[in-house]
Amino acid sequence: MTNPPLKAALIPVTPLQQNCTLFWCTDTMRGAFVDPGGDLPMLKKAAQQHGVTIEKLLITHGHIDHCGQAGVLARDLGVPIEGPHEEDRFWIERLAQDGERWNVPGESFEPDRWLADGDQVTVGHLTLDVYHCPGHTPGHVVFHHAPSKLAIVGDVLFQGAIGRTDFPRGDHQQLIDAITGKLWPLGGETAFVPGHGPMSNFAHERRTNPFVADSVLAR
Repeated sequence: MTNPPLKAALIPVTPLQQNCTLFWCTDTMRGAFVDPGGDLPMLKKAAQQHGVTIEKLLITHGHIDHCGQAGVLARDLGVPIEGPHEEDRFWIERLAQDGERWNVPGESFEPDRWLADGDQVTVGHLTLDVYHCPGHTPGHVVFHHAPSKLAIVGDVLFQGAIGRTDFPRGDHQQLIDAITGKLWPLGGETAFVPGHGPMSNFAHERRTNPFVADSVLAR
């Protein structure tokens, strides 16, 4: 059995139980955290346990549970932050005040690289494609590793649900368009890590999701 090029571990963080993803290149054992929102000692321990050297932090969007502690962790590890799309700058600028509101530590930061639709990010020998999927937040991005048939989708899509669109600059129709226009073409067998809750795959959601199933959208 050959070693898969990418391995991943899900680490729920913060009282909001946000799925931080630790993934790594099995060739180089270099990895990244996607959405390290908090509980930094636990994240560092997970990287250590898996023998992974963290190369960068990737952010799907600017909400507190996804990136409240990203700036702190980047400083601690001496690594860059890539993402989200610059339309989420206003969310990142208010992380400290959102932290007080949600009782989660938050600190604003400036990503080393803002991401746009069609960009790519590299980790070790892995290359992931970036898709801009607004609606939950205006600057939300999704990371897709095509060879592994794996997408890390933040709060765009969940098992049986979709992201909330009642936050500032949320847009329900944009979210639906992003899911059907950007995610579904990646293929039904593509598994995805949502921002909260269990993993699923796009085929299952197209059959059963009460918000975006093909049968629901065809009405």
